[in-house]
Amino acid sequence: MVYDPQALQDHWGEALARELETVFGPHTLEDARVADHMFGAAKLDVVPERWLEVAQYLRNTPAWSFDYLNDLHAVDLGEEFRVNYFLQSFKHRHMLAVSVTVPRDNPRVPSVTKIWPAADWHEREAYDLFGVLFVGHLNLKRILLPEDWVGHPLRKDYVPKDKEVKQ
Repeated sequence: MVYDPQALQDHWGEALARELETVFGPHTLEDARVADHMFGAAKLDVVPERWLEVAQYLRNTPAWSFDYLNDLHAVDLGEEFRVNYFLQSFKHRHMLAVSVTVPRDNPRVPSVTKIWPAADWHEREAYDLFGVLFVGHLNLKRILLPEDWVGHPLRKDYVPKDKEVKQ
């Protein structure tokens, strides 16, 4: 793991990162830290292969109880896409940010709609605008654009077909 334990020292996020490492193995997290810009929430970068298991654990483990998906969105980083999840535990009053990064040529992330039903709309939006495929989503189709729309307009490499649209 590449995270700096000092960055999470004396924070519940450090205990969570250690626990995830123990339960899922040392290559589950790419990074862990406190996100000061997010009111001191813990921030974890989870490898895509382990994300579904980690998500279930975060939701179902009473010590964490991340029962609410606040938001989910994608970001085009050029060579890869990052899907950001913002979770909340009402019971423990914790906020957690989780990122899953996938390669541009194979942008596949496990769907978390069975864990947090609110992910349904968010995953469809990320699929529609970025082309991220949420594996296991039961209704992954466009939500904002017409079904016959070509491409994904929030990708950095998207070329509009309309001459009036300037980049």
